[in-house]
Amino acid sequence: MTARRTVEVLLDRYGTTYAAEAGIRLRNTPQPLYQLLVLSDLLSARIRASVAVAAARALFAHGLRSPDRMIGATWQERVDALGEGGYRRYDERTATQLGDGAELLLVEYGGDLRRLRKEADGDLDILRSGLRRTPGMGPAGADIFVREVQAVWPEAAPFLDGKALQGAEKLGLPSSPANLVQLAEQAGQAHEQGPAELAAALVRAALDKHVVDDVAAYA
Repeated sequence: MTARRTVEVLLDRYGTTYAAEAGIRLRNTPQPLYQLLVLSDLLSARIRASVAVAAARALFAHGLRSPDRMIGATWQERVDALGEGGYRRYDERTATQLGDGAELLLVEYGGDLRRLRKEADGDLDILRSGLRRTPGMGPAGADIFVREVQAVWPEAAPFLDGKALQGAEKLGLPSSPANLVQLAEQAGQAHEQGPAELAAALVRAALDKHVVDDVAAYA
């Protein structure tokens, strides 16, 4: 199989961002950007990605889609919503962090992550440093946010972090982000996926051997 064919199959079968999977219609507006921050925080814990996505969907289903609404909910309401999504191992600590993080976002950026974008001015180190101020958000969570937000913040693209490159290695693909993006562009003529979808697909390959085997079977 060729690398181009591998990427084509990967994008066709797994080229959905985690934001889309969580029901976030990602746009460069405060509410969906905040929802992505919440999702990135949940995904960064040592828990299955599917559980983190389900927990995010549960929080949003309970109306906790903005920092104001997150703060307005009680700690127990946040715990219960996380539990509905199966996020039970870290639910109590995370419920506290979500409240603290929403308050920090309101105080520092008026609830609008576009202010952090403006502050970073295209410097990903500044952007990730600002994101890591969010309680519970470590380097992995910051990278997750940047991987996904590059769909609407083009100055962050192409961003393929270490986890995405692990997926590329498992699929026998090049380790160069530039080469991977070029392969995706060549293979994606019939698709509308960009670097964010490519990154998410590669991460799925890094996390799940079934994805690697499935792609190999179809490529």
